[in-house]
Amino acid sequence: MFNEDEMILEARHVTRRFPASGGRSLLACNDVNLKMYKGKTLGLVGESGCGKSTFMRFLVSLDKPTEGEILYHGRDITRLKGEELRQNRQNIQMVFQDPSGSFNPKMRVRDIICEPLMNYNRIKASEKDKVAREFLRMVDLPEEFADRYPHNMSGGQRQRVAIARAIALEPEIIVMDEATCALDVSVQKTIIELIVGLQKKKNITIGFIAHDLGLIQSFAHQIAVMYLGNIVEVLPGDEIDKNARHPYTQALLGAIFDLNMDFTKKIESIESEAPSPLDVPPGCPFQDRCDCKSDRCCKDHPKLIELEPGHQVACHKYDRP
Repeated sequence: MFNEDEMILEARHVTRRFPASGGRSLLACNDVNLKMYKGKTLGLVGESGCGKSTFMRFLVSLDKPTEGEILYHGRDITRLKGEELRQNRQNIQMVFQDPSGSFNPKMRVRDIICEPLMNYNRIKASEKDKVAREFLRMVDLPEEFADRYPHNMSGGQRQRVAIARAIALEPEIIVMDEATCALDVSVQKTIIELIVGLQKKKNITIGFIAHDLGLIQSFAHQIAVMYLGNIVEVLPGDEIDKNARHPYTQALLGAIFDLNMDFTKKIESIESEAPSPLDVPPGCPFQDRCDCKSDRCCKDHPKLIELEPGHQVACHKYDRP
């Protein structure tokens, strides 16, 4: 499916445990193995609390896994410290869900966009206005927005500024954490079009976190489905409609509402709720919500197996003992 020579980042056996009361631990990520490729988008999708944001925070060094390694061009970035860590931040940038929370409200847009460039001595203070206006044009905002403050802009405009700041250092990877979920549907579409356009122009690799499978399948080259800290399926984005195999992925597809959908088909939802991450049952984590549960599902934890090139699934239906 993808050329392995173009793989730029690989997560190997990444696990994250958080201490909890009573001597227990919360397993946020469990043996996650994923790859990211040059100029491609990896969509990480799942319900709230499944661990997708926790995993992506490892890529930008906002947290470290308890176990495992994340190799960026063969180098484990989870081990970096001090100046090495600071320099590596130029390569992987992040766009947060709420740009207002990541902006200093006392800074003008020109200073917000150029702050990363100033931090790494890429430009002089006298060049900020010119550079900021260039990046505003890249994200389809008027140049005069350089003089504005974040609170004088709409949510979609603020997110465009956040994207401009993220690409300012010309990173190889951009992580987007639910970057469109707080926006109107019409604005979401224009932001996605902007992201796709910048990716093609600059050959950027994107990690996009979402809980909306309908949105992510529209532009992601590869989709990883996460449930209770576990990757349960990985497949090409353009094949998810017809080739999804895991019962959880199929349930997510069944819950999608779209104006172009076949309205003769019933929109379905998963009736029960996911168990607490502090009380995950042994065996398959999805067993209590699955109609295909067998005795083996209650005992053995399913591992990802390859059904065909580029398509992996963790389900005992396909893992014959």
